[in-house]
Amino acid sequence: MGKMSDSITDEPNPSARETCPVPPPFPPPPSTSYCRPKTGPAPEASFATHVPVSRATRDIWERLFDEGYRSDVQILTSNDVPIFAHANVLGMASPVLRGMLKQAKTRSDGRKSISVKGVPHDAVRAFIRFLYSSCYEKEEMEEFVVHLLVLSHVFVVPELKQICIESLERGFLTTENVVDILQLALLCDAPRLSLFCHRMIIKGFREISGTEGWRAMKQSHPVLEKELLESMVEEDNREKERVRRGKERKIYLQLYEAMEALVHICRDGCRTIGPHDRDLEKNQQPCSYGACRGLEQLVRHFAGCKLRVPGGCSHCKRMWQLLELHSRLCADSSLCRVPLCRYLLLFHVCVWI
Repeated sequence: MGKMSDSITDEPNPSARETCPVPPPFPPPPSTSYCRPKTGPAPEASFATHVPVSRATRDIWERLFDEGYRSDVQILTSNDVPIFAHANVLGMASPVLRGMLKQAKTRSDGRKSISVKGVPHDAVRAFIRFLYSSCYEKEEMEEFVVHLLVLSHVFVVPELKQICIESLERGFLTTENVVDILQLALLCDAPRLSLFCHRMIIKGFREISGTEGWRAMKQSHPVLEKELLESMVEEDNREKERVRRGKERKIYLQLYEAMEALVHICRDGCRTIGPHDRDLEKNQQPCSYGACRGLEQLVRHFAGCKLRVPGGCSHCKRMWQLLELHSRLCADSSLCRVPLCRYLLLFHVCVWI
């Protein structure tokens, strides 16, 4: 027994060692970088699964770019300060850069040299960094979003281009730059962004048409200005049409309520007015027809008015119009209790014949 106890204490159980859970990794340090998960075609092997890129892996790519370890490419920018990179990374991330590297000559130090000018040095550096790790700083995106949009379009980097478009749509557009961004969106083949800018210009046309960007666009792109003005006229006409249809619908609803109230008064009676063969109750429930009160006054006026000649009384003319409209819409004039319903219908039939 003593030997058995010694062996148990000295050598742990292999099965217990295998089932021991692995502790989770430490959380990453806080950072202000924004990373875009790398996406691509799914591997053909059936056993392969998609695994998110870890922070440690992204840090390795960040260090590879920052330190330029064994770099074989130098990128010259507007201030002639080189950015060191790796041809394999650039060629895989951008087909345009791949073509430029094939045509670039090798320097004496063994590196190939290409130029990316016309944009700030820091914007080019942020662009190359994204090609390595799909990460960017929020401050850099806010400052160089327009330049990054141009670079992503020129060098065919769709992921970065989509990020720039989303950033502009989320709040980087202002009345001062929306005209410039519209022209840029048209040049960079960004239809969603151009539509977003177009709607913003139409909505705030009065303020935007007085900006410096609009005046510059008027001089350089008169065709675009003409298209925007035509769109503004079309939008104004559509707005007028919506207002007109709204007014017509309101009139139709009022006529419908008046027709319903007229049938209600002539058939059931309401408050102090009703058919001659029906006794009105003194304590009636509140009427559910909103047009009854005004129509009741109109009927009383029509019954006692002395100016019934055509055009003599506007109130009587309105009452005649209601009676005539009801006779045209009545489903069964032989049983209708509305005065003159059947006679007006016969009159219309005779006129039509």
